[in-house]
Amino acid sequence: MTTEKLTHIELRKKCDLSAFDFKTTDELSVGPQMIGQDRALKAIDFGLNIKSEGFNLYVSGALGTGRNTSIIRAVEAIAAKENAPEDICYLYNFQKKDEPKALKLPAGKGCALKKDMEELSNDLEQRIIKAFMSEEYEEHKKSILSKFEEKKTVLQSETEEFARSKELAIQQTLTGFVVAPVHKGRVISEEDYGKMPKDRKKRVSKDEEEVYQRIEEAIRRINSMNREMKDEIKKLDEEIGLYAAEHLIHELKKKYGQYELIIKHLGDIQDDILKNIEAFKKDNEPAALPFLQERPQKQEILNKYRVNLLVDNCDTKKAPIIVEENPTYYNLNGYIEYRPQFGTLLTDFTMIKAGAVHKASGGYLILQAEQLLRDYISWDSLKKVIRYKKAKIEDAYVRYGFAPTTGLKPEPVSVDLKVIIVGNPLFYHLLYVYDEEFKKLFKIKADFDASSKKSDELIKKYVFFIAGKVKDENLLPFEKEAVADIIDYSSRIISHKEKLSARFSDIVDIMREADSWARKDGQIQVSAEDVKRALEEKVYRSNAIEKKIQELIEEGVLFIDTQGAEIGQLNGLAVIDLGDYMFGHPSRITARTYVGRGNIVNIEREAKLSGRIHSKGVLILSGYLGDKFAQDKPLALSASICFEQLYEEVEGDSASSAELYCLLSSLSEFPLRQDIAVTGSVDQRGRIQPIGGVNQKIEGFFDACKVKGLTGKQGVMIPQANVQHLMLREEVIQAVKENKFHIYPVKTINDGIEILTGKPAGVKQADGGYPEGSVNYRVNQRLNEYARIAVDFGKARTAANAAP
Repeated sequence: MTTEKLTHIELRKKCDLSAFDFKTTDELSVGPQMIGQDRALKAIDFGLNIKSEGFNLYVSGALGTGRNTSIIRAVEAIAAKENAPEDICYLYNFQKKDEPKALKLPAGKGCALKKDMEELSNDLEQRIIKAFMSEEYEEHKKSILSKFEEKKTVLQSETEEFARSKELAIQQTLTGFVVAPVHKGRVISEEDYGKMPKDRKKRVSKDEEEVYQRIEEAIRRINSMNREMKDEIKKLDEEIGLYAAEHLIHELKKKYGQYELIIKHLGDIQDDILKNIEAFKKDNEPAALPFLQERPQKQEILNKYRVNLLVDNCDTKKAPIIVEENPTYYNLNGYIEYRPQFGTLLTDFTMIKAGAVHKASGGYLILQAEQLLRDYISWDSLKKVIRYKKAKIEDAYVRYGFAPTTGLKPEPVSVDLKVIIVGNPLFYHLLYVYDEEFKKLFKIKADFDASSKKSDELIKKYVFFIAGKVKDENLLPFEKEAVADIIDYSSRIISHKEKLSARFSDIVDIMREADSWARKDGQIQVSAEDVKRALEEKVYRSNAIEKKIQELIEEGVLFIDTQGAEIGQLNGLAVIDLGDYMFGHPSRITARTYVGRGNIVNIEREAKLSGRIHSKGVLILSGYLGDKFAQDKPLALSASICFEQLYEEVEGDSASSAELYCLLSSLSEFPLRQDIAVTGSVDQRGRIQPIGGVNQKIEGFFDACKVKGLTGKQGVMIPQANVQHLMLREEVIQAVKENKFHIYPVKTINDGIEILTGKPAGVKQADGGYPEGSVNYRVNQRLNEYARIAVDFGKARTAANAAP
């Protein structure tokens, strides 16, 4: 055998303590650290600086790789160099009251306008009331009233005098005016009237008709006078109102003279004041039933003059950064509030509220893909905002035509923002393939890797990252040995000696747990023992199923042999991933061979317990056997392969080499060592290929051997390419150091079969045969025998079929 066992030194690469020039992390001065991710950071920098249309970012990476922290830091650095964006306001639309007008002003101007319009509303109310309570107004009004009262009195006197000249009197009743004859200053009774001569009655009737005509003429003239009086009073009121408001409005027009929309709006306000001057003259007492009022109340009118400051950048000194954690349709696009009143819902332009796209205009909007894509309407509306650069506030049911209703329709606001979506790679690829707009709107991908290649510089950054987290979260200082163990754990997470994990959330969690154990023991520093305990306790909380499987092996319920040798049987290794915990365990693999047509029966596949990758691995075995042993004869072989006592689906090809060893053992009748477990996939040329979960698989078999009893001969055979991935736990390393357990790296099937059988594999000779006594010689001999049997059987069948 040429394969050498690995030494304990090769089973884990430990952090070099001599490179640390500190005793605890308290001695280190730290700042913001970004570990690795050069590709992602370069993409972020480019994406944030390019201002062309469609160059929004998708930040891709696994959770905990620092993608959120990195993007926020990068955005903050860029935003600090940019100016604050414009304020966004909504104004009442006097021409179309249901369509509030949008207004954008330089940062801080919107706040000033809002304040000025609030003051205008308050001042208008006070000054107009004061003007109408002034003596000058009362004198003007009395003058007008007196003038018309005099005219009406004169007209009334003339009418009454005309009636008296006709010996008639004008009397007012509930139903109007009545004309009656008089005699000697007294109205004639009906009895006396009846005694009048006919010619007298005829004359009285004619006179009464003339008086009635004069009364009607007087009434018409009085009504005309009343209208003239009201017009003059209205004109007076308007002059007074204009006098009270004009100065205030003129001052604002001077202040905002460069903004045409504001000037027009102030003119509309002035016109509206004159239109509703009556409301200003009344007191402030609300009506008992305001919904029955025909005219708007004073407060309702004043409310129209105010400003809805939708986005206030008064105190903003840089481009805004909005992180919307709940990107619902309304949180993104804004909404309109309603207030209940007398069984109905009311609203106005002051109740329009900004969404994240309004707040982020002129800056950056950061969203989580998982949250955003849960709501298709949110995603669709965001794409519209990016594409058309306009934000429209409306009910979702109205926008998508589900329930067309009347209501406020605010004018859309132009927005310009950089959208950054943070999510996992799966979402990116799904969107890129199935959403045609995505690739046009999100042209920059920043991909965060789950690991970084180890170097002295990277380790230094990792140390400062740990020190920074200690200070940020007020943890106890970490001793340098504890820091080294944390860094080693980082390599363990990703199963690679020469890499460090970029899943920083996992690292920080272990730091927190180690700190907790140290505090519990009353320590003032976190030691390597605290880190070790934190790791052990983390495993203990999750390894109940693993322990149950070990108990079944110990009790003999699961048949796992860790001593002796068997023909066609071997311990393969599998990994169970529970999400929060992953562990390895041995599985007994058996193979049986017999004469057939060259097919290998995968029992798991027949039972529908085989995944596609596992089925592919089994099919590769036929290719290997055909290439090696069927160049001069048909492969008259049938075989069955089974994972014994396994009742769930088998997936992956990491057991394909173990399955091939079982086939070779069954054919050669050389027994395989049961104290060596095997993992590794194989190709058709017999090369052993690397697999995943190598640390968990080794430790899983070690634990099984431990419960069955370590003999000093047990071990695991792994692909040579997986040696770089070894970061085994200390207990296994110590067992290897004490020669109680062994790790065999192999490159080919020939290497492995020699270890498992203790026999030479045998190299093909010039004549196509193999050295006698070798495994391959025995296999070839058996396959030759199967071929002869198959030929003889075929001839016998042909002869039997030909017999009469």
